[in-house]
Parts: sequence; C-alpha cells; structure tokens
Amino acid sequence: MPARYAYRIEKARELMVKKDLDLLFVVNRENLIYFTGLTQIECLAVLIPREGEPCAVTLWLDADYVERESGLKTYGYHFPRESLASKVVERIKAYGFKEPRIGFERYFVDFAVYDGLRQAFPEKNFIGVADLFYRIRSVKEPQEIEFMRRAAAAACRGMEAAIKSVRPGVTELDILAEAEYAMLKAGSGGSSFRPQVISGERTLLTHPCASNKKIVPGEVVVIHLGATCEGYCAKICRTVAVGKIPAEQEKVYQVLLEAQGRAIDILRPGATAGDVDAAAREVVEKAGYGSSYLDVVGYGVGLRQSEFYPIIGKGRTEVIEAGMVVDLLLPTIYRPGLGGPRVTDVIYVGENKNEILTDYPRELVQI
Repeated sequence: MPARYAYRIEKARELMVKKDLDLLFVVNRENLIYFTGLTQIECLAVLIPREGEPCAVTLWLDADYVERESGLKTYGYHFPRESLASKVVERIKAYGFKEPRIGFERYFVDFAVYDGLRQAFPEKNFIGVADLFYRIRSVKEPQEIEFMRRAAAAACRGMEAAIKSVRPGVTELDILAEAEYAMLKAGSGGSSFRPQVISGERTLLTHPCASNKKIVPGEVVVIHLGATCEGYCAKICRTVAVGKIPAEQEKVYQVLLEAQGRAIDILRPGATAGDVDAAAREVVEKAGYGSSYLDVVGYGVGLRQSEFYPIIGKGRTEVIEAGMVVDLLLPTIYRPGLGGPRVTDVIYVGENKNEILTDYPRELVQI
C-alpha cells in the first residue's frame, strides 16, 4: 500500500481507539477516494479494522484493478449470487468479529447493504462517526493541495467565461453552459456541486441553481461555480452588476468584501473558527446588517465542496490548523431589494501565510 494511504489509515485508527470502534465501514465516494486514491469507483467498500489488515470488497471483474491500484487486499463478489452486503459480512466475520462496533459515515449507505449488515450483526453497535472522517480529511497533504490548486485554476477559467457571457437577454443557463465548458476544457473533472448562476430576487434563495430566467438590466447576477481535480474540489463566487443597481445593494457587496478580507486576515493556525467568523460578523454588524446575516460563513473544503470540519461559524470552537483549506464567505445579506450579492474564495492555511487558491479579481463586476 502506498505510504500516504497507510498513513491515513493509521490516522483513522487513532480516532477509532478514542471512539471504541472495532471497524470502519467505508462506502462514501469521498472517503473511498481518500483511502484508495481511486476515482473510478462503483460497487466498492473498504473495511478498516482497529487491528489487522484493511481490505476492499468490489465486483469480481474489478477486484484485480482495485488491488493493484490501491494496494489493499481486495475480495470480489459474483453478482447476483453474491452481493456487496454478503461479501462485506463474510469479510467482517473473517476478522473474527461477532458483535463488532462498526463506524458508519454520514451519507449514502445503500439500504440493501445496511440491511445485510444489521441481519448479521447487532444494530445497536452501529455508530455514526461522520466527524471522524471529516477530522481526518481536514488537514491536507501537499498532493491534495496541488489537486485543489488545479481545480481552483479551472474554476477561475469558468468564472472568466461566465462573466464575459453576462448581458441582458441571455438566460442563467446560457451563462452556466459557457462556464462549464470552459472549466472542462481547463481540466476540471466536473462540478463539485450543482452550480449557481442566479439573478434578481432569486439570489436570496438558500440553495438556488441556474434556470431559464433571462437577465435584465438593473439586477445582480451571482455566479457560484465549482471544479474538481482527481476528486478534490474548489469553488468560487463572484457578483456581476448588470447596468445600474441600487446604491445600497452595491454597498452590501462592499461590506461583504470587507468582511471576507477581515476573516481571511484572522484565518491563521491557532485561531478558532469562531474567531474567524467574529471578524467577518463585526464588519457586517457595524454596517447595520447583522440581523440579516447567517450564523455560518464557511466550511472546510476538500473531497467535498463543503466539509463539516471545520465549520466557520458563530461561536464555533474548532481550532484552525496549518494545512486546512476553507471557503469564505458563503452568506449574503438576506434583505429583499438590497441583499443577494455574494463573494466566495477557497483559502489554504499555511504555516506563515494564507494562499487564496481561487486567485481571481474580487471587486464588483460592472457591465
């Protein structure tokens, strides 16, 4: 097994001891990439016992490939007489477990797989340990940062193409099409989330996406894009003013831009996530918009576009460490008629200084 994957498994085992887990059951795409390096993933599970050799389970057709590329001992199952669930149960029993405490991820355990496990082992010993995975992944290795730099470069190319295509009469989807094509041409492996090109009052929606709405003069267009490289994510958000927009709406963008800058200045090893949030929040509250501002302003970024460690938010106690990557600033000012503008960048926390991976001009774009 390559050294970096062995190191990651040992990090996981240290936290397994603290949580009194016998086994980690890994089927989530992001964690499979983290522990194997494989991005061509279907019908795959990884088992990490607290003691003993970790292994992988997959379709027999892919078993040799997975073992060769990941370095993990890999067991194939023959569908339909066998299933991922039956083979996983077989391998867990082969470790000698009868009533193991099994750690599960946050997302995407197929019901058939879960049902097979609970028929074989006591369900009371199934433990949700999403925080364990996010903590392991929060501090990046140099190769991970390089993948994220490449993803960020592709996202910036997409932003450039998107901004060039903004004009009255085009649709949000027209703009997104130009952005996605540019990102793919720049080497992106695809978007890390459902991209957002939104305009007018739609900018106040919580999780909007591009639609057939046409751009009209006097409104802002918010462009929030993501790109990937070998599974690793980067994202960027910028705001375009189409013609003359209300003066207070322009002020909102400047407030957010100042808040982002203050937060980036505080984002240093040893600071807490709450410290970073407070720096941004002070600017927003001083400007009179505190009641219209969310309590979370950023997340860790890595194999997911929004990881749940650290969470940059009000009163959060996570300690920022060198090697983390976070995004700042997520929210807008949620007030009809003047809210909506946004700005977001991905920042790598270095030992001595930060690196803004999404290195693209941040001023309000006027067209």
